[in-house]
Amino acid sequence: MKVMNQDELLTAELGELRRQHRALDDEITALSESPLGDQLQLKRLKKRKLRLKDEITQVKDKLYPDIIA
Repeated sequence: MKVMNQDELLTAELGELRRQHRALDDEITALSESPLGDQLQLKRLKKRKLRLKDEITQVKDKLYPDIIA
């Protein structure tokens, strides 16, 4: 059984967060194009997408820290 190191875990988490972000984007697009689209649901999905974007940024910052030379 292979044990994953910290970078591998962060990379896997980043991939999953990006997948969720894309799925939400598709769901938002479909709901936006629907004539019966629920505006409250659309707003909730957009907020969730923004939270995911923030999480993606946090994981990327851990994975690729800014090094001031």
